Amino acid sequence: MPDFLPIAYFQNKFVPFADAKISIATHALHYGTGAFGGLRCLPDPENPQQCLLFRLDRHCQRLSNSARLLHYNLPPDKIETIIVEFIKQNKPTTSFYIRPFVYTSDLGISPRLHNIEKDFFVYGLELGDYLSPEGVSCRISSWYRQQDQSLPLRGKISGAYITSSLAKSEAVESGFDEAIMMNSEGKVSEASGMNIFLVRNGQLITPGFDQDILEGITRDSILTLAKDMGLPTRQRPVDKSELFIADEVFLSGTAAKITPVKRIENYHLSPNRPITEKLKDTLAAITENREPKYKDWVYTVKINK
Repeated sequence: MPDFLPIAYFQNKFVPFADAKISIATHALHYGTGAFGGLRCLPDPENPQQCLLFRLDRHCQRLSNSARLLHYNLPPDKIETIIVEFIKQNKPTTSFYIRPFVYTSDLGISPRLHNIEKDFFVYGLELGDYLSPEGVSCRISSWYRQQDQSLPLRGKISGAYITSSLAKSEAVESGFDEAIMMNSEGKVSEASGMNIFLVRNGQLITPGFDQDILEGITRDSILTLAKDMGLPTRQRPVDKSELFIADEVFLSGTAAKITPVKRIENYHLSPNRPITEKLKDTLAAITENREPKYKDWVYTVKINK
């Protein structure tokens, strides 16, 4: 079992994690009518009385947008205030992952978003490397990424992650670490819970928003860093065969950070990944507040221990 932080935010108050429980009749449990966020928090390497959050404002705004898709008005500043207090209450000493979640909290069996109670909770757990930093193997999933006209993909809607779950298990049970999903047009979309990038001839390429991807915050950060480094970037449709002949491929996400891809199906990629490694090292330095140029991406929480 994961090591959960001792305090959770639940039903408008801070309570012991073990006491934060919902009914088996909770609406969101049956219909996937929830939305979540996820952000990492780590102790400040320079000051043990502080914790660092990467792009807290963007995470709170995205969750607020996801809540709106569920007909729930949850302002980003309220989310931010609760997350900051959540960290102060827990007084963490190691790196951990924060999971804020909005959901239809009513008890009932009618699938709907109108005339139904909604709520918001936050919990956390210790988290090291979600995927191997040395690189992963991927298979092309037989499961396709959903289309935005059938499910609002601009939000992290919990019900959408059945496809991610199917794709991930299919990959692992067939001997791979991760899955790459195509969209309904047969173009590369994303991994089970990560965006995907490739490098070809010195150019950084990633599927655009029109490819039914999640609007990843780490993805956005990477594109900004690449442009600041003078690295050409393109957001465009990507064919499956391009992945097999790419110079470099990597996955990106809050949990995954930047994870190199070593193999896709039976195609082995080069172990020489200069662009991936440069972006990875720079992103790590930023999250640890060691890059003055990007200090506005890091939110500092002071903790009284």
